[in-house]
Amino acid sequence: MKVVETIADLKSLRPRLAEPVGFVPTMGYLHQGHLALVRQARAENVSVVASIFVNPTQFGPHEDFARYPRDPQRDLALLEKEGTDVVFMPSADEMYPPQFNSWVEVGKVAERLEGAARPGHFRGVATVVAKLFNIVQPDRAYFGQKDAQQLIVIKKMASDLDMNLEIVAAPTVREADGLAMSSRNTYLNPEERKQAVVLYQALTLAQKLWSQGEKDTKAIRRQMTALIQKQPLAKIDYISIADAETLDELDTVRPPALVSLAVRIGKTRLIDNVVVG
Repeated sequence: MKVVETIADLKSLRPRLAEPVGFVPTMGYLHQGHLALVRQARAENVSVVASIFVNPTQFGPHEDFARYPRDPQRDLALLEKEGTDVVFMPSADEMYPPQFNSWVEVGKVAERLEGAARPGHFRGVATVVAKLFNIVQPDRAYFGQKDAQQLIVIKKMASDLDMNLEIVAAPTVREADGLAMSSRNTYLNPEERKQAVVLYQALTLAQKLWSQGEKDTKAIRRQMTALIQKQPLAKIDYISIADAETLDELDTVRPPALVSLAVRIGKTRLIDNVVVG
């Protein structure tokens, strides 16, 4: 496994990678969700490239960039165990040199939900992912369904800008009790971790209500809200039931519908989703 820290070195190495090339972009502090993406990339491609880069431009001024968990040596050991061929680990200065001033804006799908809650977040995501795609030149890139809006934004960007690659979505990987795996779960203390499972319980409730014939999104949101509010440490940022492609909010569930939510458990903000129908 080769570890590369500069764009020039990766561009020099890239022609020697056997095709097709699968790419897994990450911010590090890897968990089984990330490793599932690497395994899928390994199964479907001849070469696999992963990146580890905590992207500063997708964090707001009062967000957790400085304390975002990092353990690069552990990450490299895990990636090597999974048979990764190349790991790209650039610095912030490498990705954003002093005169950098070009940004990718994806429009309406990036302005809702997480985009509304975290202004500028998806501009940072789309820009860094576009840069990584240009640097790595993958045939396929792998993203988890857990970050559903991010997936929609990246698919839209790749389609609109005629990027020559396939965006592959992989199912959310969950803990035994249903909590979606996330690097931010490490922020939770034992009581917060116990209450955090309410996100998955609320999404499961939405699926159950729909399967029983409930189509009114207000009624579904009302019951989800009531369930979450039973947990004293939980504070709802939003509950959305939207078209799974446009993210237009729905009055009546029309499959496939994306049911997504953001909830603060103590000081930690968690997101999760399911696709209904």
